[in-house]
Amino acid sequence: MTQPINEQQSAVALAYDGEQAPKIVAKGHGELAAEILQTAKEHGVLVHEDEELVKVLQRIELGDSIPKELFIIIAELIAFSYVLQGKFPDEWHNIHQRIDLKS
Repeated sequence: MTQPINEQQSAVALAYDGEQAPKIVAKGHGELAAEILQTAKEHGVLVHEDEELVKVLQRIELGDSIPKELFIIIAELIAFSYVLQGKFPDEWHNIHQRIDLKS
């Protein structure tokens, strides 16, 4: 089932290889934004909705890396998406068992 296209809708897609800063790999408004979101959902990519962040990311040229001013927010989103998918770094060896919640 497809949703009606919101001409005001914007979307930005980032790619992150774990080595370099994330890059803008797709961006668009209206119908193109809807296609970006639909493709992401079809491929199991988590989508974060943040109108203000999208406005900032829309200013970055396609293929460019995000600026260092956005590293923290994007890193937090990537880390959170990994946790939601049950992915943890090897060196975390059951970190949740190391936290003393009784203190």
